[in-house]
Amino acid sequence: MRRIDLHCYPGTQEWVDSQGPFAEALAQYWNKPWVGRPEDDVVADIRAAGLEAVLVAFDIEFLTGAKPFTNQQAAAMRARHPDVFVGAWGAVDPLKGDDAIREAERAGREDGLLGFHFHPIMGHFRVDDTAHRPLFECIRDLGLPVMIDVGTTGMGAGLPGGLGAKISDAHPMAIDNLAAELPGLTIIAAHPGFPWVDEMTAVALHKANVYWEMSGWAPKHFPASLKVDIRARLQDKIMFGTDHPSIPFARILREWDDLGYSQEVLDKVFHANAERVLGL
Repeated sequence: MRRIDLHCYPGTQEWVDSQGPFAEALAQYWNKPWVGRPEDDVVADIRAAGLEAVLVAFDIEFLTGAKPFTNQQAAAMRARHPDVFVGAWGAVDPLKGDDAIREAERAGREDGLLGFHFHPIMGHFRVDDTAHRPLFECIRDLGLPVMIDVGTTGMGAGLPGGLGAKISDAHPMAIDNLAAELPGLTIIAAHPGFPWVDEMTAVALHKANVYWEMSGWAPKHFPASLKVDIRARLQDKIMFGTDHPSIPFARILREWDDLGYSQEVLDKVFHANAERVLGL
């Protein structure tokens, strides 16, 4: 069975450095060293797991001053390993204003991106803030989708004040508002959305332009209601992702198998929904 990982970070030192002061918190949250690895080692692990991955660029430069893992870097890494990477999500920092729009236009036309990823908690913004509406309109007009993190995160977890990050910035209602106001924009919510799993379920069911990928959580810890909904009313909405390097590939795949879903449901989650919605 084909397995498309929609949420795979590069895992290199350049990517770790792009997270600035949040890298320390991520090491504590995941209880392991948060250090970069050689690109060839990362690629070998993805290949060995039997995955086809979509890379994720990263940019919170306005807030932290950390050098981004750029759209060009993500596109180049994808191009170097076409058997492993089937696409790349770009990243633009909404706090950069008009510069973010110009970069979205450039990257969307020149870098061959799948779409753009947004990390509201780490970037200190909400996607339904009207100040950022021109950026999302630009992406919509490019005919590209967005992937938006929802729910709590390890970014800043355990540090005083969470380094200023607010988990409410990633509330599902921000996605609901954006989806309602830009119905032509395809939105992939990323992560299960704790503590608002029921709210995210409601948004995914209510908005035809909203889908949902399950990266960043061990499947055995999915809430019971979500486990049921994945095989039932959400089966045409759910997609697979790992949030690499957060959780080992072997564990994620084993725990998905342990959920006991039918082959029909697994086909939808692992590849068919992404193929249909994102053209993969």
